[in-house]
Amino acid sequence: MKILNADNLANHYDLIVVGSGAGGLTAAATAAHAGLSVLVLEKAELLGGTSAVSGGMLWVVDNHYAREAGFADSKQAGREYVEAVARGRGRAELLDAALLHGSDMLEFIEDELDVKFLFLDNFPDYRQDLPGAVHGGRTIEPQLFNYREALGKLADYVRTDGRHPYTMQEYETWGAFTKFPWDELNKRVEDGFAAKGHALVAMLIAACIRLNVTFAVDARVTKLLGDAQQVTGIELEEGHTISAGSVMIASGGFEWDRQLADSLLATRLYTMCSPPTNTGDGLKMAQRIGAATRGTREAWWAPMSITGGMRDGEPIGSLLRFERQGPGSIMVNRHGQRFANEAQNYNDLARCLQSWDSPNNQTLNTPAHVVFDQSYLDRYGILDHRSGQPTPDYLIEAATLEELATKLNVPAGNLTATVERFNQMALKGVDEDFGRGDSEYDRYWGDADSPWPNPSLGPLQQGPFYAMEVVNGAFGTCGGIATDGNAQVIDVDGNPIPGLFAAGNASESPYASGYPGAGATLGPLMTMAYQAGRTIAATVRVPAESHAS
Repeated sequence: MKILNADNLANHYDLIVVGSGAGGLTAAATAAHAGLSVLVLEKAELLGGTSAVSGGMLWVVDNHYAREAGFADSKQAGREYVEAVARGRGRAELLDAALLHGSDMLEFIEDELDVKFLFLDNFPDYRQDLPGAVHGGRTIEPQLFNYREALGKLADYVRTDGRHPYTMQEYETWGAFTKFPWDELNKRVEDGFAAKGHALVAMLIAACIRLNVTFAVDARVTKLLGDAQQVTGIELEEGHTISAGSVMIASGGFEWDRQLADSLLATRLYTMCSPPTNTGDGLKMAQRIGAATRGTREAWWAPMSITGGMRDGEPIGSLLRFERQGPGSIMVNRHGQRFANEAQNYNDLARCLQSWDSPNNQTLNTPAHVVFDQSYLDRYGILDHRSGQPTPDYLIEAATLEELATKLNVPAGNLTATVERFNQMALKGVDEDFGRGDSEYDRYWGDADSPWPNPSLGPLQQGPFYAMEVVNGAFGTCGGIATDGNAQVIDVDGNPIPGLFAAGNASESPYASGYPGAGATLGPLMTMAYQAGRTIAATVRVPAESHAS
């Protein structure tokens, strides 16, 4: 264990937070702002958890940015939309808490914690076809943040996704990586700037430091002290115990415990991009004292490719965005045919990879591949690969579609017919088969500068042709420890467990199986963490002079 900003650990804290993602940091800062003594323990060598490698966006209904900009939104409309996206499977208590307090959380961390955001006024909700959806106004993201200047030596202990610091707003504006201003981005790296989830956790850590929160890394918590009648602290892996008035579990999901994931998730998870330390420690600790669990079949699903990326020494997947959404690429299944709208949101598209062909006892669509031509590669590149470079191992190249079909082990007639039909529709600008490019969301992720009628559609005409395998991946699991609307953990009978709270991917998502828009992971989980921090602070009597100003 390494203590980052104190000489040693105290024997007791008002709050111990297990995990240092955005949820844990929000709870820690909220409680510390009320004058509580707070300790954050991180299992990994770096702070930030899954949040630090995320896009950092927050989806918050009826937020103050939208109100100030004159957007017509309401919590009622947001509730109708989330219920439709989640197919009515969420618990009303959690949904209400996330929707009703989201704007309060956002204003608190901005005004009191100095976390700064950009308002994405034109980022559409993912499911424009469902009631309550809006064309923009519910998604925000962190501003660029000079984390090295703000954190000093502690900056070396903050996790990053390893990419250049650009905002998601910039990413969506530029589209393909071939259009990025790399000289400017290299300068940002030199100057110490962070973006996306890295910026979000860095700003929250800076707030925690100002509020005297203590941090320790390489600090794995293995046991909760107490029982279902009262949690009184934690035990670390080396046997050291620390007492606490309350414990907050914010330790991430269980996706890296392969056996547990296979036994709980609704379908096989083939790759992840989260830190490998997400092995369900918090879930298991809570279960041992009788905590209820909910929603453990679900994850934040996403189509990914395995391209050789590594995180903490383990292979991770690469999320596919523009690679499947830009004009000139399609996805085909094991039969060499399109099977979905490639430009739809990643969560829904990944579910199409999970379908099972019962009569033939095999997957319905996988193996699946993104297919594109040389002109697409010339215009956009593919992930980090650029036209003219040696073809990487994760790409399959062929001079003709027939040859590509042979290499993919799909019927050549199906593949050529699929491309021919798609090309005809792309030239007209209408996808008659799957509606790609019909919605505001699809077109947002297209290329408005392309020569084709629809920014989401373009033909595949020029060999050589390429294919890249797509597998069912996830950012992390999103079910686990059940809580009430204040993020207090409940037992199997629905009774609160005194002294124990949970938020983030270690706990049940307020949106159940729904993924309503960009930031629908961080928005509700930070809101629940804020609720936890407020609830804990209300139970601890702090001398007036110790409160933060």
